[in-house]
Amino acid sequence: MQKVWIYLENGTFLEANSFGATGTSVGEIVFNTSLTGYQEIISDPSYAGQFVTFTMPEIGNVGVNEDDMESRNCHCKGVLVRNYHHEYSNYRGQKDLDALLKEHNVLGITDIDTRYLTKMIRDEGAMMMIASTEISCKDELAKKLASSPRIEDINYIEQVSTKDTYIHKSGAWNHENKAYNKAVMSDKKIVVVDFGVKRNILNELVESGLEVEVVPATFKAEDLIARFEAKEIGGIFLSNGPGDPLTLTEEKKEVQKLIVAGIPMFAICLGHQMLSIAHGHDTFKLPFGQHGGNHPVANPESMVVEITAQNHNYNVPDSIVEIAEITHKNLFDNTIEGVKYKNKEIFSVQHHPEASPGPHESKYIFEEFAKIVK
Repeated sequence: MQKVWIYLENGTFLEANSFGATGTSVGEIVFNTSLTGYQEIISDPSYAGQFVTFTMPEIGNVGVNEDDMESRNCHCKGVLVRNYHHEYSNYRGQKDLDALLKEHNVLGITDIDTRYLTKMIRDEGAMMMIASTEISCKDELAKKLASSPRIEDINYIEQVSTKDTYIHKSGAWNHENKAYNKAVMSDKKIVVVDFGVKRNILNELVESGLEVEVVPATFKAEDLIARFEAKEIGGIFLSNGPGDPLTLTEEKKEVQKLIVAGIPMFAICLGHQMLSIAHGHDTFKLPFGQHGGNHPVANPESMVVEITAQNHNYNVPDSIVEIAEITHKNLFDNTIEGVKYKNKEIFSVQHHPEASPGPHESKYIFEEFAKIVK
């Protein structure tokens, strides 16, 4: 293994071993507490521009496979793990994690104290960092980091969103057949605005009985409104995605037009934040975000606590109660996890009901959306 040197913007300088791609990369460091599903996390477009620190110490031991990719590419800047296992053992494994990271130019960092890093991020918040297999000088790394753009300065959605419109043709994973279900004909059609959508969100929308068409983030609201009025589509879904939603000023204007048109809408993660911003309630950045598969969320209507999958650094403000009912709350920090807008067929959640990876206790939310699609 090659050596890799890490410099964080708080002045921390570390040396570790590398796997995967080589080179120099700059991004924001966060931590994820999921015990399984490292491949789904690495291939989640919402991690574009970020280094993911895994609190699970053993990574790589089940390899990787085509079925567990959440997008065509891996968009994160790098991964930091305590122990990397090059040799894998799993009947679904097709190749090792090292090969996947090399294929997608993602840095792998191992033999590093991930507990130390996690505690630092928890205490000081998410921060920018640089990692390099080429530069070992602390001062040179610090200079390069200082001259690099911050994550909030880059529109990563331009990189992760689809460039072409397409119909998604697979449903949820079938454990008996060990394959994804095929889409069936449906008289309910929706459009998904792709800000960086995960494949299993699309799968669950199909599984709920919807025909799913995916369009780029550069969509024009007038086109979708005309199709809704012509009864070609019956609803719109706003997807998850990377970065700071407050930077998406043009997308905000388009979403506002959709709201005025009265189209049934559902959104997850960044889409959830976009709806809040479009309604005039700006989001705020959390100290270190919520990233993991063990987050308890309370549903006040059913009086049930759902264990959920999460991946976000931004949240909607408490002021949203002026125009929406709170449907879900995070029991870790009491932040808002879900809302239903008053007098509108529009609702959204911050957590990920599709999981992938994580628990499936919130999957019913997709069926709730299918019920309001025209």
